[in-house]
Amino acid sequence: MDFEKVKAAAEDCRKDMAFFLRELIKIPGTSSNESEKVRRVASEMKRLGFDRIETDPMGNLLGYMGSGQSIIAFDGHIDTVGVGNPENWTFDPFEGFESEDEIGGRGASDQLGGIVSAVYGAKIMKDLGLIEPSISILVSATVQEEDCDGLNWQYIINEDGVKPEFVVITEPTDGKVNRGQRGRMEIRVDVRGVSCHGSAPERGENAIYRMCEIIGDLKELGKSLKNDSFLGKGTLAVSEIFFTSPSRCAVPDSCSISIDRRLTTGETWESALEEIKGLPSAKKYDAQVSMYKYDTPSCTGLVYPTECFFPTWVLPEEHPAVVALVESHKGMYGDPVIDKWTFSTNGVSIMGRFGIACIGFGPGKEIQAHAPDERTWKDDLVKSAAVYAALPSLYLKNNPRA
Repeated sequence: MDFEKVKAAAEDCRKDMAFFLRELIKIPGTSSNESEKVRRVASEMKRLGFDRIETDPMGNLLGYMGSGQSIIAFDGHIDTVGVGNPENWTFDPFEGFESEDEIGGRGASDQLGGIVSAVYGAKIMKDLGLIEPSISILVSATVQEEDCDGLNWQYIINEDGVKPEFVVITEPTDGKVNRGQRGRMEIRVDVRGVSCHGSAPERGENAIYRMCEIIGDLKELGKSLKNDSFLGKGTLAVSEIFFTSPSRCAVPDSCSISIDRRLTTGETWESALEEIKGLPSAKKYDAQVSMYKYDTPSCTGLVYPTECFFPTWVLPEEHPAVVALVESHKGMYGDPVIDKWTFSTNGVSIMGRFGIACIGFGPGKEIQAHAPDERTWKDDLVKSAAVYAALPSLYLKNNPRA
């Protein structure tokens, strides 16, 4: 592997990658509204000479280099979260900004930069003859990740029939190589009360008061959740609260909450639900504990329902994909730190549900995700494209085809 040649090729793409990223930032595209972004990525793939470009019925864009039977994939979601309060931004989130070192705008780190580096990494592979006949390189620009991470790959694997040998998740990694993440699930808790006139609250049963007791027990439960030496501790957070009441002058007759539950190694969706069902207050008030389902149409109008469970996954450090990615990084930029994500990625389906190996490396910083004044770094775009370009050959060196 001529690492210097790969580095030079990536550096030659610096300006084009910066321009491409700024173009993507200018196109709003929250979950289920990604069509224009997908078209822009497709046009860039076509311009750069991708051999095959497809958009599936859900809206996921699949761009291929090479024609071999084995697939090595580089995945990045094309949707972003919303802007939030515009007053928290010091620049326009869609016009963005560009300095000598940085590019700002919604999606810069999470994770349009990853798409940019993957597209150009594949171009470099082709230009330098690094795609062996036995493999195809897939760059997937996936939809609806922010709303329901991994749903896109449930569709790609189950319906499109695409099953890569391994997948590089191009979410931001702060320059590290990530080999796992905690799982998550979205839980709902419902309690009932009895309404009455607010002037005589003792005549009713206040559902909000009942829920307050449950929330107190949940706070205590969160302190005792399992801990893993690599992935860290399981967590829970009450993220939403709802109620019904005849009026502001009445005792509420129902109350519900949503819980963001992060699952570490050894925790399952069944155990997470049972822990809540077993709380003293949940038993006392006959609380109903359930898992949310997701059935929002995609940007094409397709509905692909799933339960809101996103499994934990960890790839062993000795796995050939980890070894090859570390070797690629070391050959050009020195030994990387091997770590994990705090947040969730499409790996929850690719590896968590289907057992297809995932490894993470991408431009930007995790702390920039969903934050105002989001930004990424041009050096990260270049480094990621270079590391991606060298990776397949290094992987095949240690895992030759028959």
